[in-house]
Amino acid sequence: MDFDVLIIGGGAAGLSCALVVGSGMKKSYATNKKAGIILHQKSSHLRSALLNNVFGIAPTTKGSEVLDQGAEHLSQMYPEVEQIGGEKVKEIQEYGGGFKISTNLKEYTAKIVVLAVGYTSPLPIKGVEEFIMPHAKAKVSKNRIQLRNTDHLVSPGLYVAGTLAGWRSQYAIASGSGASVATDILTLWNNGDHTKVHDKLV
Repeated sequence: MDFDVLIIGGGAAGLSCALVVGSGMKKSYATNKKAGIILHQKSSHLRSALLNNVFGIAPTTKGSEVLDQGAEHLSQMYPEVEQIGGEKVKEIQEYGGGFKISTNLKEYTAKIVVLAVGYTSPLPIKGVEEFIMPHAKAKVSKNRIQLRNTDHLVSPGLYVAGTLAGWRSQYAIASGSGASVATDILTLWNNGDHTKVHDKLV
């Protein structure tokens, strides 16, 4: 497999997931693990957001700034997480005990996939149609969708995060969803021993 985990989506949920996974990459349980993120960002709803009500982010911060800074943050702090830009995922298929991810340019394989793209219908990624359902926490008139899941797990090895997991379109909620998925993956790598990663002042 090309990756042990491949995150699809570079918005609040996807980048939060990647940052937490990245912070665990130097742990013994992550030895020889490979992580990557395909940075779908152009269609992110954050592009038009003004983040005045988010704890820890200065008022009047633009969502577009957070997207750009998030990718740079990931690159600087956790270069172990491979960033793939300029590609758009077209299809996800089960493959060899994991998944094959086809983009407009290449194909990748991964043991675990985290789908963290937006909740706009129709979903432009094939292969997950059987899990699509109306979004439980959005206005019906908006025609939003989510993937059927249990605590972010859609099917073995396939996770969903953020609004596509059924959460409301609120920055802090989407970020927390992505971080939650990351700790589930780290826990899986740690043989089921519940895991989180905290940096502390010396």
